[in-house]
Amino acid sequence: MKALRTLTILFALALMCLPAPSAAAAEKPFKLDICAMPEHESFIFWYAKEQGWDKDEGLDFQIHFFQTGMDQLEALPAKQWVVGGTGTVPILVGALRYNTYLIGIANDESWVNAVTVRPDNPALKVKGWNPEYPNLLGSPETVKGKTFLYTQSSSQHFGMSEYLKALGLTEKDVVMQNMDPAQVLAAFDAGIGDFAGIWPMWLYIGMERGNKLIYQPGDVNAVLTLTLVGDKAFCDAHPDIVVKFLRVWLRGVNMIKKEIKNPKLAEQYHRFWTEWAGQDIEPQMAKMDLEYHPVFDIDQQLAIFDDSKGPSQVEQWQDKVLDFFASQGRFSPEEVKKIRGSGYINGTFLKMAAESIKEKPLGGYKLD
Repeated sequence: MKALRTLTILFALALMCLPAPSAAAAEKPFKLDICAMPEHESFIFWYAKEQGWDKDEGLDFQIHFFQTGMDQLEALPAKQWVVGGTGTVPILVGALRYNTYLIGIANDESWVNAVTVRPDNPALKVKGWNPEYPNLLGSPETVKGKTFLYTQSSSQHFGMSEYLKALGLTEKDVVMQNMDPAQVLAAFDAGIGDFAGIWPMWLYIGMERGNKLIYQPGDVNAVLTLTLVGDKAFCDAHPDIVVKFLRVWLRGVNMIKKEIKNPKLAEQYHRFWTEWAGQDIEPQMAKMDLEYHPVFDIDQQLAIFDDSKGPSQVEQWQDKVLDFFASQGRFSPEEVKKIRGSGYINGTFLKMAAESIKEKPLGGYKLD
């Protein structure tokens, strides 16, 4: 009995000598509600959650699936989410009606809101008609009067309008036939139309069937982005949490930029589409989608948000898109003025994230 008591005392003393758990370790991770769509940008949220990157920053990602950006906004008043990723038009509507910030650029979608043609289209043989865009294919003579299949008031519609503008044309110079993206591909397969405005995954399906890219908005510096969005009230009240969210995001960006040609990354991206997004796409399509969505690291983010010498690149990109959708009747002149005056483009949190990275570098990654 005495020996047992001695062992008990020694064990208790040993426990007392152990270091007490830190306050950070004792705290539960902060549950962060994130809005996500079946789109490229959601891959980082999903992969970060799987790898535990959120826990490394003291967060617990709660990823909420939405089919569209407008669905996301309708859920915001109920605080179903506070940060996440959204599209070009929803970020404008969010600034107008839902008090949201644009806190980062998720990716450049300029290369996937494309125009395709059949291999025998004469426009493919004309290059550099506009000296300002020497790589642009087509000319007024090969495009005027032709039929364009498109989806009205979409990001792709914006991209197509910039193509016509670069050729000195307007929509009145061609035949515009409005339909949804799936119908665009089906109609084009059936021989209808001369130019097909389309985006993933229908874009890749069409290319596999032999359709050729004739134009991508990036050809004429018409930048379309997906954005990182934040609820203004939450971001202002919890800037530290927003910074941690951005740190997780940027960790994923670093991985993508370094491993973009690594087959293992494409495998994980394909798994994201099939397991989380619920779309049974071909591995080759997943690989193309990954490569066609450039992402921005912290230095690039700071550069495009820099407004020290006038409007930032992000502001210029957004204004161009806003002007287009206003011309389509999506926003009234009063609403355009309200959006521009809302201060919704906010690079403050990226600057804070950059400072935090100097103090504590971002974590690494592994591709399982």
